[in-house]
Amino acid sequence: MSPRVAVFKFASCDGCQLSVLDAEDELLAIVGAVDIVEFPEARTRREPGPYDVGFVEGSITTPEDLERIKQIRQDCKVLVTIGACATSGGIQALRNMADVGGYASIVYAHPEYLDVLATSTPIADHVPVDIQLYGCPVSKEQLIETITAVVAGRRPDLPSHSVCVECKARGTVCVLVTGTPCLGPVVRAGCGAICPSYQRGCYGCFGPSSNANVASLATAWEAVGMPRPALARALQGFTVGAPEFQEAIRAL
Repeated sequence: MSPRVAVFKFASCDGCQLSVLDAEDELLAIVGAVDIVEFPEARTRREPGPYDVGFVEGSITTPEDLERIKQIRQDCKVLVTIGACATSGGIQALRNMADVGGYASIVYAHPEYLDVLATSTPIADHVPVDIQLYGCPVSKEQLIETITAVVAGRRPDLPSHSVCVECKARGTVCVLVTGTPCLGPVVRAGCGAICPSYQRGCYGCFGPSSNANVASLATAWEAVGMPRPALARALQGFTVGAPEFQEAIRAL
């Protein structure tokens, strides 16, 4: 019997689910190896759990989200979070450093109708997660590798080193050395170092690497004329909710 796979959405832009659909030819082969029984973005067919594998996109932002993710965790043998929202709270985690009530009173005519949490948090803050796939959006290649690994009964081969390693592998000249501010030294690999290959600094889409040394990076930024507040602001992007970046921002 083929593994039963489900894809779930929480607070997000749907971009990571679209990355699944963007697999195209690979997805056709995967469909033959697994049974996708829950994926509202792609099909109307929906079946209840239990599921062998559950992929979760998005962050926890409402009380309803909190209850739903607990049920999903119970229904899934293996739970995989995909993308920056699910792994670090996403861009919406910027609200964690602000007054949500104040924002709501400005934006909404009737903020009393809202039922939201004060923070936007990653899935792993609330339930155990077996595998985390980073990125904004998630890497198509890592998605394929993860599904293949699950079908084969092994752990997926996923990088934890920094973007700098990818730059070296593809022969890209270090943009930080040439004077362009870049987050690559503290950001997890997975994108293929796309931005540095076009002489642009890394924006940090994949979140902190396994040994992110932001203090050292601050010194390197200062050497190219960028003060520490500029680095702190740069870290307040796609993966601002990552604990490593939150701690670094407070220290800068």
